[in-house]
Amino acid sequence: MAFFSLLHSATYFPSHSETLFRPHSTASSTVRCTSQTTPSPAAPPQKHRRSDENIRDEARRRPQLQNLSARYVPFDAPPLSTESYSLDEIVYRSQSGGLLDVQHDFAALKCYDGAFWRNLFDSRVGKTTWPYGSGVWSKKEWVLPEIDDDDIISAFEGNSNLFWAERFGKQYLQMNDLWVKHCGISHTGSFKDLGMTVLVSQVNRLRKMNKPVVGVGCASTGDTSAALSAYCAAAGIPSIVFLPADKISTAQLVQPIANGAFVLSLDTDFDGCMHLIREVTAELPIYLANSLNSLRLEGQKTAAIEILQQFNWEVPDWVIVPGGNLGNIYAFYKGFHMCKELGLVDRIPRLVCAQAANANPLYLHYKSGFDQDFNPMKADTTFASAIQIGDPVSIDRAVYALKKSNGIVEEATEEELMDAMALADSTGMFICPHTGVALTALMKLRKAGVIEANDRTVVVSTAHGLKFTQSKIEYHSKNIQEMACRLANPPVKVKAEFGSVMDVLKEYLKNNESKW
Repeated sequence: MAFFSLLHSATYFPSHSETLFRPHSTASSTVRCTSQTTPSPAAPPQKHRRSDENIRDEARRRPQLQNLSARYVPFDAPPLSTESYSLDEIVYRSQSGGLLDVQHDFAALKCYDGAFWRNLFDSRVGKTTWPYGSGVWSKKEWVLPEIDDDDIISAFEGNSNLFWAERFGKQYLQMNDLWVKHCGISHTGSFKDLGMTVLVSQVNRLRKMNKPVVGVGCASTGDTSAALSAYCAAAGIPSIVFLPADKISTAQLVQPIANGAFVLSLDTDFDGCMHLIREVTAELPIYLANSLNSLRLEGQKTAAIEILQQFNWEVPDWVIVPGGNLGNIYAFYKGFHMCKELGLVDRIPRLVCAQAANANPLYLHYKSGFDQDFNPMKADTTFASAIQIGDPVSIDRAVYALKKSNGIVEEATEEELMDAMALADSTGMFICPHTGVALTALMKLRKAGVIEANDRTVVVSTAHGLKFTQSKIEYHSKNIQEMACRLANPPVKVKAEFGSVMDVLKEYLKNNESKW
């Protein structure tokens, strides 16, 4: 389909009135539950994969659960609202201009009890079965239940390490049950892969349906663009990236470039990039990939389900999530809530959203008791660049998640977050500055007695530390203006002589004898 024929078409973006479903009975009043002994779609075929087929071919012969569906509805819509949209429509906002949410047919999902879903999800972990080897697509029925396996674009993302932070917890917080969910151990090095596999898979489906989509675009502070460009490259779909000039790390910048994205470096901040991409996608047949698009959150919520799996379906007391555009805190709430609603667990954890003090509009809103109108801000520069956002798209989602989970918002100064990152690294981790924000929140709440010594606590690490080596170099070189860098560990220059080396080592061992 030629770009210019789409560009001049009067109908390539359907209006809300065109995409609005007619009023209909809810699924809960029409669904019929069949026997819960229905064969699991995770069960392998009776025969091994034939020599002439690949894992996609094999997937076509596998039985699927039937009568499951999902649709867009206005976020936090009133009970009598009938506004809804097919996931196959290109729509980002409700008729009122508010956010959309993906709503699953819970009545159909409840045809299977909690034990069924736990066993099903557990049976898929660590397998190469397409597409269930992915931590996201192992929960396909709760993500995009109607997509064909052939349309899915996956790098078997997810299934990330839940790291017992034993030394950090015991030595600095007197905690025995502290865990770090390393979502950055993923295909492109951040949690954004979890949402992007869903969004790009749906775009792949739309293009096969001849929907007017010539490419996918996003505004980004680095990680979103890396994920988008990688999954689009795997699918053979053009990607367009708007980046704020000179505000992301080189490691983040090179990823979309290497994946063949069309990268625009703009003289503005993330909020400015976000404003421009929304304007552009309203005029051109480019699909919007930012977390304004609720498809992303469907993938991100699977990290919450993974945490429960990794604890053998026991619920932690606290989960701490760094927050910038604020879609992720709602995604975690949504994942935990679905597990409770469908009988996999009996409660949800308390959520904490951690913000950098230089970009803390949610924190300020929280301190006001959420009673006043939300006020966006002009975010200042922060080492936690991915959350340097002053006007978050998902503010309403975040407030909803925090209220429903009895949640808390905490902040971290630049010195606090960099010290926390260095402290964590010194205990064997290698985290990003955003995780330093979350660890700072934990330390403050622990000091205040809000989080207790025996509380099982999970800190969500959102990106791999290797994306932020420059900030680590500056810290350990004590090269950050007005920052003490008290945990800096610079290399010691020594002459290549035995006597000189021995003198330095003896001094080092003497000074550190008490630590060992």
